[in-house]
Amino acid sequence: MSEIVLSKDQAVHGKGLAKSYSKSSWLSWLVTVDHKRIGILYFWSAFVFLLIGGLEALLIRTQLFLPENTFLVGKSFNQMFTMHGTTMVFLAVMPLNAAYFNYIIPLQIGARDVAFPRLNAFTFWIFLFGGLFMHFSYIIGHVPDTAWTGYANLTSKAYLPSLGGDFWTMGIQVLGLSTLVASFNFVVTILNMRAPGMTLMRMPLFTWTSLVTQVLIILSFPVVSVALAMLLLDRVFQTNFFNPAFGGDVLMWQHLFWVFGHPEVYILALPVMGYVSEILATFSKKSLFGYSVMIVSASCIGFLGFSVWAHHMFTVGMGPWANAVFSAGTMTIAIPTGVKVFNWLFTMWGGSIRMTSAWLYSVGFILMFTIGGITGVMHASPPIDFQQHDTYFVVGHFHYVLIGGSVMGLFAAIFYWFPKMFGRLLNETLGKWQFVFLFIGMNVTFMSFHFVGVEGMPRRYYYYQESDGWTFWNQVATIGAYIQASAFVIFLYNLIITFKKPKGAEADPWDSRTLEWSVASVPPEYNFYKIPQVEAVDDFWYKKQKYGAKQAIELPKGNEVVHLPSPSWLPFLSSLALGLLPIGVTCYAYTHSYSYLLISVVGFVAFLLLAIKWAFTPVE
Repeated sequence: MSEIVLSKDQAVHGKGLAKSYSKSSWLSWLVTVDHKRIGILYFWSAFVFLLIGGLEALLIRTQLFLPENTFLVGKSFNQMFTMHGTTMVFLAVMPLNAAYFNYIIPLQIGARDVAFPRLNAFTFWIFLFGGLFMHFSYIIGHVPDTAWTGYANLTSKAYLPSLGGDFWTMGIQVLGLSTLVASFNFVVTILNMRAPGMTLMRMPLFTWTSLVTQVLIILSFPVVSVALAMLLLDRVFQTNFFNPAFGGDVLMWQHLFWVFGHPEVYILALPVMGYVSEILATFSKKSLFGYSVMIVSASCIGFLGFSVWAHHMFTVGMGPWANAVFSAGTMTIAIPTGVKVFNWLFTMWGGSIRMTSAWLYSVGFILMFTIGGITGVMHASPPIDFQQHDTYFVVGHFHYVLIGGSVMGLFAAIFYWFPKMFGRLLNETLGKWQFVFLFIGMNVTFMSFHFVGVEGMPRRYYYYQESDGWTFWNQVATIGAYIQASAFVIFLYNLIITFKKPKGAEADPWDSRTLEWSVASVPPEYNFYKIPQVEAVDDFWYKKQKYGAKQAIELPKGNEVVHLPSPSWLPFLSSLALGLLPIGVTCYAYTHSYSYLLISVVGFVAFLLLAIKWAFTPVE
């Protein structure tokens, strides 16, 4: 352990590896186990991938702007929409949520750190490796072109002989391992490390929705991991899990994928619902309406999310009884979602609303997610789904949910927690202009998808003729995409001018309600001078009302010894060793030389040795 002695004027490091590296040294970022620094690493990495995914979307829309266009055709177009979908889901939205899991949850529950700090660092490094590994495919010219769903048997060697399928399969496997391991860490952290007095029914809504999200990940990701392992064996070692000619079943892939894929929607959306709950309560100067009901509805969404996966498969011939059951389940899941929407509206009703950028993005999330939810309920009807299946109508639906919903909510979180994470307030005027461009651009693009979908345009088409009648709405959609891009340009400019300013954010710039605002912006390494004693829901707000704002902000009081885990090279080195496994398998798939499998063997042995050392090295 690093030992820190806290006093009113100083925080002195004791023993430990922390002593070896200056906090400003880049090496300190490689060995850090501080949950806040890991959250920042997730944030910037995911934000870069978000920009890459957005650029890929612009290239797709540019191709579809004109009929019979040849800007991006055939295999290149397939590669672009595959990488766009994969990047946005696995490398942008999920890790951006992970950034806030890491940074905010320990602060909200009054903890010094997460339960397993070194494991936490390990999850980031293997996430980063998985993202870089997948995008290395651009360099060698074997970009995945499977679509983000990777349907068998289109992903078999017979139909996809390039290494793109192997990059996609192993890249998702590595990213899934990162997410799964992190989930166990956060479940243990939330259940075991809450401050005294913080019962489950006193936890902030974001912590609650995060807990439900971690349970969804733990239950769903092993399913897709098994499916990916089977697909990899089919591709590399010629097994026949998904080959009908040898008794395999292509529909088995769809069932396995969507048992993961539909809960994934809520894995992306539930944390955002937590952000919005915190932000609307703060800027309405009211407690969240129906706090306990919101917890129940989040839990119901998590439970029902596993009962509706086959509404993605109404067209495969499951039969009327199966279709009826999954249709009813899909309609039912709209109820707890609707409960949340009305609770957010009632939270604002009669409140003293402060129209900040974060508040605007939260309201934008409600509007966009509601539109996406309405079109989702339409797909609960098998006859309607038969007409809309695999058309741009479906593309419009899930973009309203995942981009209009999740990305809008993530920007709410960015503007809300940015001063806590970086000690600086983003420019509010630029934030509001960005919201206007983003909101208009999203609706122009995604609503157009619905219209062109009803007119019959299938998804994944790169080429159409003017006689098809799809030109107008495709051009409108492309214009909307460039309007969205301008919003991101505004945000980048906002970041530049914000980081040119000195740190000066107050501990509680928004007059907020939860514990993370009771400590300095940026919080000290040890989070709290003294672990808080929680007395109520929204404990910080409660204490501000009871004792006054100045007394509720935490200041050093006397001396206290705090033990923190020291930085370690083990997570970073272990991730490098683990990264050799997919590299060796990919080289083997390309050359069919068994000698390249030695790379995987070396990586596995190195990882095993490092894991043994890790297990017998105390956290000190």
